[in-house]
Amino acid sequence: MTAARRYRLFVLLLALFYTWEVARSADYATFGAQFRYLTIWAQTGNLLAAAAMTVPRLGRADGRLDTPLSLLAILNALVVISYWRLFLIDPSLVNGDNEPKPYREYYLHMVGPALMWIDLFWLKQGFRRMAPVLAGLAAMVLVYTGWAELLVGPLNAEPVGTVTSGLPYPFLNDMNLPARAEFYGATFAGGAVLVPVFWGIGRLRRYVSPSSSAASPER
Repeated sequence: MTAARRYRLFVLLLALFYTWEVARSADYATFGAQFRYLTIWAQTGNLLAAAAMTVPRLGRADGRLDTPLSLLAILNALVVISYWRLFLIDPSLVNGDNEPKPYREYYLHMVGPALMWIDLFWLKQGFRRMAPVLAGLAAMVLVYTGWAELLVGPLNAEPVGTVTSGLPYPFLNDMNLPARAEFYGATFAGGAVLVPVFWGIGRLRRYVSPSSSAASPER
């Protein structure tokens, strides 16, 4: 077994464990349960990506699955940046009254995304195109905004904020609709700025160590 395959199996096992850990402690009395949170959208994507990368024909250093994997890399970056920016201001902005569990929070908001980036850039040598990722990012932000505003918020009573209630993250409930729209727009803009940065990292990686179908990490 190659080092790359051992790495990918390790990443998959971690993703499976933390997906189970989140599901085990989720509040199923609330609409959407753990899937209220963008973090869990990213974690689910990381699990699916980790599973796909253990399949030799998908895990090779080529363009297979490049757009969804690249979009997932941006989603992970948004989760990491948004979470820690708010957490460092006040943990209650993202965790509410819940006591965060460090072993889980560090994985979901740091370790898991980093492991996915390592695979994408080092092993898969991905992030080859920008336009499809930008389009996917716009669609993802719109879908999550609709999910949060039209379903999760109206169908949940908590968390309760100064303006509204039920939206997934406590800080959103302290913002009026125009402010929330501005926040969603800023989230898209932040992701859009990261697209050329990540594309540049991918291009540099391929330039430094071109695969040219000669040496696959799975061979």
